[in-house]
Amino acid sequence: MPTYEYECKACGKTFEVFQKMSDEPLKTCICCKKKPVRRKIGTGAGIIFKGSGFYCTDYRKDSYKSAQKADTASQSSSSASTSSSTSSTSSSSKSDKSEAKSTK
Repeated sequence: MPTYEYECKACGKTFEVFQKMSDEPLKTCICCKKKPVRRKIGTGAGIIFKGSGFYCTDYRKDSYKSAQKADTASQSSSSASTSSSTSSTSSSSKSDKSEAKSTK
């Protein structure tokens, strides 16, 4: 529900009222109880859209989506191979150290 700003023409007071968009505009001032009151046009607030269909990534082409999936798959496989080669290197260095200790 938006907040509307009103100005009383009798007393000159400005005030804000939290109303539904479907509510009728106020006709009397809430301060002096006199008529007429004018609803001012405000800048409004930011609108927040929720759900799908409001972001630029929601309408991407299928070719872009498939290329992105392939890219993320290749990144995940390369990181998995890097971690497996690191673990094999560390296990081989451990076996080298144990062989060196046993020969001494």
